[in-house]
Amino acid sequence: MTKNLSKRQTEQTEGNDHDVIVIGGGVVGVCTAYYMQKAGINVTLLEQNRICSGSSWGNAGWLVPSHSVPLARPGAVTQGLKWMLNPESPFYIKPRLSLDLINWLLRFRRAANLSSLREVLGPLVELGEVSLQLYAELEKEETSLNSHYAQKGLIALYATTDWLKEGIEEANLLSEFGVHSQTLDTEQVLDMDPAVKPTIAGGVYYPDEAHVKPDDLVKGLASIINERGVKLHENTAVTGFNTSGGKIKSVLTTNGVFTADEVVLATGAWSPRVAQELKLDLPIQPAKGYSISFEDIANPPLFPLMLAESKVGVTPMGPVLRFAGTLELSGLNTDINDRRLGAIRRAGDKFLTTDITDASEVVWCGMRPLTPDSVPIIGRASQLDNLILATGHSMTGVTLGAVTGKLATQIVTGQRTAVDMSPFSPMRF
Repeated sequence: MTKNLSKRQTEQTEGNDHDVIVIGGGVVGVCTAYYMQKAGINVTLLEQNRICSGSSWGNAGWLVPSHSVPLARPGAVTQGLKWMLNPESPFYIKPRLSLDLINWLLRFRRAANLSSLREVLGPLVELGEVSLQLYAELEKEETSLNSHYAQKGLIALYATTDWLKEGIEEANLLSEFGVHSQTLDTEQVLDMDPAVKPTIAGGVYYPDEAHVKPDDLVKGLASIINERGVKLHENTAVTGFNTSGGKIKSVLTTNGVFTADEVVLATGAWSPRVAQELKLDLPIQPAKGYSISFEDIANPPLFPLMLAESKVGVTPMGPVLRFAGTLELSGLNTDINDRRLGAIRRAGDKFLTTDITDASEVVWCGMRPLTPDSVPIIGRASQLDNLILATGHSMTGVTLGAVTGKLATQIVTGQRTAVDMSPFSPMRF
């Protein structure tokens, strides 16, 4: 917990009669606008396309502190080099000459060790657990929000005993930081979810996890805040900034100039591009993920499932069954790679009895903002006194959307923050 308030923060707690511009209409930006509005702040939200048109739309919708183990971990570099040779692998880096990518990979290699993992795992778990509680409160308070929220837990499935052993080791590591789990044999998995094939070796059940239909969450929350006075400007791309005296004076967009006392940058994978206009270098790589959403499925899984070997998440979300997975570093583009979609489908066939052969489907890809240490960037930018960065959430943007919005609001209003902010500081790079 933050113990002391600066003079600036003390002054801010005396009143919230200031304006904030939130840049970005995904889950982080909309949650930030929600908590800002609740705190009595005048909020304007700018989105370059439509609300929830980016990676917040088609992801797995998981609210999962159990997925706090960073991508940068022991063995990740060696495994990543092997996967680089396979375009269908769970983590694929498209070979290309890019100085930004090279620098990012060097930072990733430095972070991929046990000491660094243990240093960040506790703060990441705490961040996820606070966010999970905020989502539960949100569901109770906003009765009109139909996000298909459910807290049923999550089952990680393992096809082989070797993978199951690794899964148990990860669960034991997470338990040191307060994440509850239960190891399941094959029969126990099938008793819980008959849609799983009996060929699996076993699973690990994380009982506290929850999930939503992410587009319904974000769009529903956007509608609520719009009704309460938050000004939403869609199809409004940021083209530049006017700065003076270490502050942003105005934001230049395709739909005019906007001014406010504070600016929150929550543009996900596009954050480095926007930050360049402020001469800020954010070490974020756009990480493409894919999903396939099916409707009217017979025998869908009862629980969210992680198909461990393939790194594919399966989520029943209301009328939709979604398969989501893969991590592809191929630059900032939304080109569809059919081979990667095929890998997701084969993972479903390997683990599940669910028949998706004749189901209608929606194919999607989106860009996640991946930092080299897998830790989000949340806090004030050192170069600009009134800029708050809220980005770099990697594959946990939905999980951490609520807590990021809450923290950004606490920073603006000078309140004591819900967690220690130092692990997420923009100044760590």
